[in-house]
Amino acid sequence: MSIPGFATPEGTQRYQTRFEGKNEAGLPIAEGHFRTTAQGLHLTSLGMGTYLGGVDAEASQRMTEAAVRSVASGAVNVLDTAINYRYQLSERSVGQALKTLLAQGFQRDEIFISSKNGFIAPDAAMQARGEDFRSWFQQRYLTSGLIQPEDIAGGMHCMAPAYLNDQLNLSLANLGVETLDLMYLHNAAESQLPEVGRPIFMERLRQAFAFYESARAEGRIRYYGLATWNCFRVSAEESEAFLSLETVVALAESVGGKNHGFRFIQLPFNLAFTEALTQANQPVESEFLSLLEAAMALEIGVFTSVPLLQGQLLKEASLPRFEGLSTSAQSCLQFVRSNPGVLAPLVGHKQPAHVKDNLAVASVPPLALAEMEALLST
Repeated sequence: MSIPGFATPEGTQRYQTRFEGKNEAGLPIAEGHFRTTAQGLHLTSLGMGTYLGGVDAEASQRMTEAAVRSVASGAVNVLDTAINYRYQLSERSVGQALKTLLAQGFQRDEIFISSKNGFIAPDAAMQARGEDFRSWFQQRYLTSGLIQPEDIAGGMHCMAPAYLNDQLNLSLANLGVETLDLMYLHNAAESQLPEVGRPIFMERLRQAFAFYESARAEGRIRYYGLATWNCFRVSAEESEAFLSLETVVALAESVGGKNHGFRFIQLPFNLAFTEALTQANQPVESEFLSLLEAAMALEIGVFTSVPLLQGQLLKEASLPRFEGLSTSAQSCLQFVRSNPGVLAPLVGHKQPAHVKDNLAVASVPPLALAEMEALLST
């Protein structure tokens, strides 16, 4: 039986009240650790990502345990996944974690869960049974006429409404929930724009948004967004994959009206990838702003990926050090979460020592604006 409900202002406020400024779960949660979205949701300035890991049962169990520990600590009430992560196993790990958390007394309305669709997503369970995914995909989607071969870009990405609908239903089943808080369209511009060109891509994006609006009306999702790699970080002159956030918001308004559900984006941002903060590439009312400035102006919430650059930043000897924090990973997370306009960096962790280290960032407040300005000026 699927778990009903979704994250609400009341539920996330309850979670914040239970933990902020307290030491309820053995970890002191600093005041200022929570952010309030334009929708009134109270979200932690750390989130857990679920991208990396093996496809074995042990890796799944470690991910589940890490998600449970993250939420139970009071440091994280944002869990991020995708149907293609670990061949659908990451969604299932998050689903198992949610069941465990509910059994421990947490409530569904306290936890914000996001996933992503668009990529072709093999199933680890099918692989374990020795079934041929290619043959299954051909029969289920192409031979049946559900989608057309030309709907697939680069042999790996599809944003046709029928495909997104099917994948959403699979994600809900993997997670064991009736409603997903946020569904991202995954790397759509990067995967599709170079293949099909801008006019066709924008029409496909319009159709995808129309589908997401219908899914909202049915109660299967609350909001939708774009999870991206470089389309919001480059300029129109640099890359054909460039997207204007203002244009995308206008497209969502044309489909769903002023109360449309396009309310969040995700993109890389860390001490090496600073473009979202430092590059004024986004036009908003004829003025060029950084992505973070544009998102604030357009009331779009920003979650960020790869805060540790998949561990590569931890090798840097010149990382800044911040008061109350002692490790390179903590410094990377503190930098990202302290930027105005960022709701939360999404950090992947499974090993208990890494979980403990990352969650400790919640025990100190984010940097003040003056501290951030001083850091960026050096």
